[in-house]
Amino acid sequence: MQPDFPAIAIVASDTDQAERAAQELKALYGSIDPRSADIVVALGGDGFMLQTLHSFMGTGIPIYGMNQGTVGFLMNEFRAAGLRERLAAAVENEIRPLEMIAIDSDGNEHVALAINEVSIFRQSYQAARLKIVIDEQVRMEELICDGVMVATPTGSTAYNLSAQGPIIPLDAPLLALTPVSAFRPRRWRGALLPNHQTVVIETQEPEKRPVNAVADHIEVKSVVKVTIRIAREARSLILFDKDHSWDERILAEQFRY
Repeated sequence: MQPDFPAIAIVASDTDQAERAAQELKALYGSIDPRSADIVVALGGDGFMLQTLHSFMGTGIPIYGMNQGTVGFLMNEFRAAGLRERLAAAVENEIRPLEMIAIDSDGNEHVALAINEVSIFRQSYQAARLKIVIDEQVRMEELICDGVMVATPTGSTAYNLSAQGPIIPLDAPLLALTPVSAFRPRRWRGALLPNHQTVVIETQEPEKRPVNAVADHIEVKSVVKVTIRIAREARSLILFDKDHSWDERILAEQFRY
């Protein structure tokens, strides 16, 4: 990493709080066009951070977030002073997104990337009835549930955690396969998978039990088959303060009670 970042771009979510913080930082450090920057400073919550990571995926431009939202798990603490010093000392982590290939009931193919997770949800009052295939081998002939997701390490502390899925360190080569309100098999809690494996989820009785697929914020209606795997080329870069690293957050989250 370079010792400093002379070319900084400051972007903010559309909340008053984030926009005020952006004006404060721009007055202190200036701001250039994001596509010409050495680093992008993102002000907002985790949702805005995900949007920013998607926007700069594959550019090689790292994103340093400062929390101006609610949870802020992907963000650093907001402080106006000493920004350049914090950027120079920050730890860089690479995020590899999931690729979702969803086939809808009309046979159309939809491709999207997910930094957090790819989720399949029931569309109506009827529970989803799904088949799970991993690397061309059927692992579960029938899962009746409200939904199921495949989460990255980045997404393991988001919706995956709310569904009682495992927390995964950022550098672990794993994915979490986690059910949502599994009815049958009732006690199945999901699985940890090597991240080189491909997961295929097929819907059973799609007309009676329609389901939707979601890759982060991109939703596809009435899917019949969803293929999920690590994207081969896409990468995003995220920066954390050394004293508030991702590893420390993962440890702290696991000891909350």
